[in-house]
Parts: sequence; structure tokens; C-alpha cells
Amino acid sequence: MRAIAVTLVVLSHAGLSGLAGGYVGVDVFFVISGFLITTLLLKELTRTGRISLATFYARRATRLLPASTVVLLVTVTASWLWMPATRFKSIAADAIYATFYGINWRLANEGVQYLNADAEPSPLQHFWSLAVEEQFYLVWPLLLLIFALAWGKRRTPVIVTLVLVVAASLTVSITQTASSAPWAYFGAHTRAWELAVGALIAVGAARLAGLPRALAAALTWAGLAAVLVSAFLYDDETPFPGSAAALPVLGAAAIIAGGCAAPRGGAVALLGTWPFQQIGRYSYSWYLWHWPVLMIVPHMLDVEPNIPLNLGLSAGSLVLAIGSYHLVENPARNQSWVKARSRRGLAVGLALSSLAALVAQAGAMKPPQLAKGDPAIDTTQVVAAAADPESELRRIIEASVDTGKLPANTTPRVQNARKDKPTYYSTNCHLEYLETKVPGPCVFGDPAGKRTVYLLGDSHAAHWFPAVDAIAKERGWKLLVRTKSACHAASVHTFSTALKRTYTECPVWRDQALAEIKKTRPYLVLISSSGNDGNPLLDESGQRVTSGADQRWADGWAATFRTIKAPRTKLVQIRDTPWPGHNAPECLAEHSRNISRCAASAGDAVQIPARQQLVDQAAKANGVQVIDPTAWFCTAEDCPNVVGNLLVWRDDDHITTRYSAMLAPLLGARLPK
Repeated sequence: MRAIAVTLVVLSHAGLSGLAGGYVGVDVFFVISGFLITTLLLKELTRTGRISLATFYARRATRLLPASTVVLLVTVTASWLWMPATRFKSIAADAIYATFYGINWRLANEGVQYLNADAEPSPLQHFWSLAVEEQFYLVWPLLLLIFALAWGKRRTPVIVTLVLVVAASLTVSITQTASSAPWAYFGAHTRAWELAVGALIAVGAARLAGLPRALAAALTWAGLAAVLVSAFLYDDETPFPGSAAALPVLGAAAIIAGGCAAPRGGAVALLGTWPFQQIGRYSYSWYLWHWPVLMIVPHMLDVEPNIPLNLGLSAGSLVLAIGSYHLVENPARNQSWVKARSRRGLAVGLALSSLAALVAQAGAMKPPQLAKGDPAIDTTQVVAAAADPESELRRIIEASVDTGKLPANTTPRVQNARKDKPTYYSTNCHLEYLETKVPGPCVFGDPAGKRTVYLLGDSHAAHWFPAVDAIAKERGWKLLVRTKSACHAASVHTFSTALKRTYTECPVWRDQALAEIKKTRPYLVLISSSGNDGNPLLDESGQRVTSGADQRWADGWAATFRTIKAPRTKLVQIRDTPWPGHNAPECLAEHSRNISRCAASAGDAVQIPARQQLVDQAAKANGVQVIDPTAWFCTAEDCPNVVGNLLVWRDDDHITTRYSAMLAPLLGARLPK
């Protein structure tokens, strides 16, 4: 079973589209773990009448920590050497969280933040499942000990407790998957039922051993089919775990339950063969190694990942796993000196964890440095002083296309780009996925201004805030900002790939914002949105739009224009900014000696131009002025990531605050006075 589970996970991570649901292998691991650990605890309880917590945790430490510590140390070191320098501090923090089994909560928190959505997964992300298991085992042995003290060897209280855990955790999993998928996916509270199902099988193993052999054999094959069907049927858009996790979890439980009767002709006929036994033996080490190898080696080789490469790397990680098993994992857990005293195992565990945390912290204190060239001209200063700012900026862009080394005065610093958000984010005026209510007035520009101006849209409207705020202050406008992550200004419905469900919060918020604007009748409304964020459009019945998506998008914009159009209100739509086609700071960090490699093709940087033409027609029909900012970022052929001394993008689609502020004179020249 471990062989099936780890193979599904590895092939899924390698990118095989037919096995996109291979992540269910982790759920199989949870059931296996719940069964095995509970079996060991119950045997100890039956044999001695008690449970030694010190022995339990010492055994866990010597079983898990030697191999995981080696992987952590190698991953941190390799990340320092080959991963983009922009990412190292985050990876070091991941290592510390992984060391102390808290990385699942860190990943859950990161997952609900829209501006992290484009980030490449951490090479330590897979440690989340180990964290979930250890959090469960902080509680479960203690509960069993309490039951033993209170009821001796009676199993009824144990069964009742496990049933309650399954019911409560599954309920929370279903409800939270429907509202906040990242918290549901990584949470111990939503996964506890999976381990508890395995524990229930362990409690009932003696009775299950009496199952009729034919029924037991059928149960094992049905369980195996359930696991495999879920792996092939599910994909990245499946709301998971939720109710969908029941199929692989109950499938794994069925294999174990049927296997308790040791039936002939059961799935053990397959799973007991040599290949499955061998892969199962190395499954823990393979799981540990495969993900950092997939994440780091392409950076080391300076190549784009692809399926053939990923399959080769997955096979290579199995070789690493075999070596790790024989040289580290197996010798460490069988070390007689450590096994002789539980306190020795605990001390070894503490020492290994401390070593991993210290190395990660040391690396974070001295992160890798970038190559730097000569300082470039101060783009903001030159553009602001120019008689023709737009022509001057175009000249600087043209000159920046062939820049070699990263300018020494690049602003903001590439390493800090991820944190470069407009100041109004700190006021909580920009709403994240689950929020629908603006927390306050969110007034900027000149709060006492006689003319009211709105900035409306998603995060691609929000990144214009520095420019719009500067213009508003200069002209005495009262600026109200209404923006929400991944929520288009166009009146459309979308499926959220982050939340793995219909983005219901978006139309709720947008309708409120449009109603407010309609009631206020402002002087000017500036509207902007991402042109292609990857979230599919939905029709009125909630089904994905398979044809005519561009026209539906344009119709959504027309509906928004009509809603807020008023006789004395001027409407201006800022077209979406060009996209670099990659995470710009990370590309610059990897190629700091030749940053021209990161320049985007102008033809690829403009998202879905045919769709934008339809939106332009809708704007013209409703008297809306359209501003195309493309020339402020690109030549006819290229879009450099650094213009003069200014970093253009802070990630793969949002412009930096400094670049936005620099564009204030150009944007202001296009706006109504």
C-alpha cells in the first residue's frame, strides 16, 4: 500500500496529467499511519497495561528524524546554492517550520493570500503531511493513556472517541473545503479523521480477522480500485479534501480491513510482490527526496521543467532514497545504544531538530548575494524632469532591453520585491478572497477634496494606487479605493482555482461597490482588472463557459459600465498591464549577470488581445475612455524587467510601487483634469 501511495504522489508531482489526482496517496499514508501506530500502542497497552509516552516519542524521533534532517540540510544547502536568492529566506523559514512540524499551518496561511498565488512551491512543501501526522500523535497516545487509566483494556471508549473524531473532523473538512480550500487542505483538524479511520481499523482488527475470506478478498480489491479511481478521476480543481477524500480514505481502509482476514486471492497477491514490497520499504525516503529534487534540480541545470525531465528526476530521487534508507534511516532506527534508553532517543531527536533549525537560521542570516553592475539612471527623477515624460520613458525602456548585470541601484531591491505592496494594503482596504466588507472609509488622496474619485477593480487596479494617489493629492481629489483580490471589475462570475469553488464573495463585494459608486455619483471612476488570471468564467447556472468566453467577458464589462454610468461621472478604463511571463524578481535573481534573458516578448506580454478589443468596443459604446499603458512597459519587441534603475514587476503580473509612482505624470496626462 505504501508503494501505491508514494508512486501516485511522485507521478502526480512529476506532472502526469492522467494522474493529477495522485495527491490522494497522502490520504492513503494517513490511513496506514493511523492503523500502524494505533496497533503498536494497543499492543503495548495489552502487554504492559500502560503506554510509555517517552518510549513512543523516542521511537518516532529515531524513526523519522535522521532521514528528514538529512533531507532538510541538503535542501537548505542546495537552495542556497541554486534557487533564486529572492526565495531563500522563505525556504529557510519553511525549514524551521518543517523541523518543528508546523509547516502545514504556514502553508495554509500562505495559500489564502492572493499575492502569493504565483509563487513557486517551496522545496519543503511536502513536509506538511509529516506535520499533520505528528500533530495528531501529540494527542492520540495521551488519550489512549487516559483511557487505559480510566477504563483499563476496554475498547468501547476508544471506539466512541474515534467515531466522534471522524464525524467532527470530516464535517469540518467538508465545510472548510467549501469556504477556504488551503486551510482545509493543509489543516490537521481536517485530516484527523483520516488517521482516525486507520485507528478504528486497528481497534477492530481482531473482529475483522474473522471476515469471510471471499468477502475480505473482494473488499481489498474494491479498496484498491477506489484509491486508483480517485487518483485518475481527481485533478487540481477538485475541491479537496472535503467529501472527495472519502473515496481514497475508505478505499485504503477497505484494503487494510480486508487484509486482516489474510484472504487468498486478495489484493495482497499484487501488493505482496517484490516490486511493491521494495518500493514500500523505501517509500518514506522516496517521499522525502522526490519533491526537493523536482524543485531544485531544474534551477541547478538552468532548464525549464518538463515531464520527461521530471520522470528522470523522480527515478533519480528513488536512487537517493535507497541510499538514504541503507545509510541513514535504517541504521539510525536500529542503533542499539539509542534504543536502550528512551531519553537517548529523545535527546537524539532534539539534537537533530536543533541542528536543522540552526543551519536554516544561519543561512537566512547570510543569504546568497546577487551579481551587480554599474548604477543605472534614476528613472523616476529623469521622467519627472522631462519636458515630454512619455517620450523620455520610451527612450529609457529601449536602452534597458540589452542591460547586462543587474544595476546596483535597482529599486526596489530584487530580494525585497515580494513585500513591495502599495501602502494602502496595510490599512486592510484591499480585500482578500474571503472578505466582502470594506473595513472603513478607505479615503486617500486629499480627504477634504471637493471632487470624489474611485479606483475600482482587482489587484491589477490596486497596483495603480501609488500613481493615482499621487495624482489625487496633486489635484485635490478625494480618492476612494475599492479593490479585491482576483475579483474583476467586469460583472462576471468565476471559478476560483485557489479556493477550488465558485468565487461567491466576488459578486457580493462587487455589487456593493457598484451600488456605492452609483449612489455617490463621483467625478471620476478609474477601473482596471487582470485580463487573464486563469480563473475560468462561469455562466448563470454555475457551469464553466466553454465557448464565447471573450464575448461574455466584454458583456460583463459593459454591464459594469452601465451600472455606474451617470451624467456627471467620467469613466476611465486602464487596460491591463503587460505580463512578464515569469516571476520577474526570481528570474532576475537567477540571471543577475545577464538580466536581458528575463525580458518578455511584447507579443506574449499583452494578455488575450482579442478579448481586449471586444472590451474596447463595449467601452466606446458606453462613452468610457480607454488608456492603453503598454508603451509604458515595452518596446515593439521586448518588455524589460528593469527600466533604468526601476524594477518593473514585483512578481509575475503586478507592477512595483516605485514603477507605478513613476508613471503618475504619464497617467495624469491622460486623465480628465
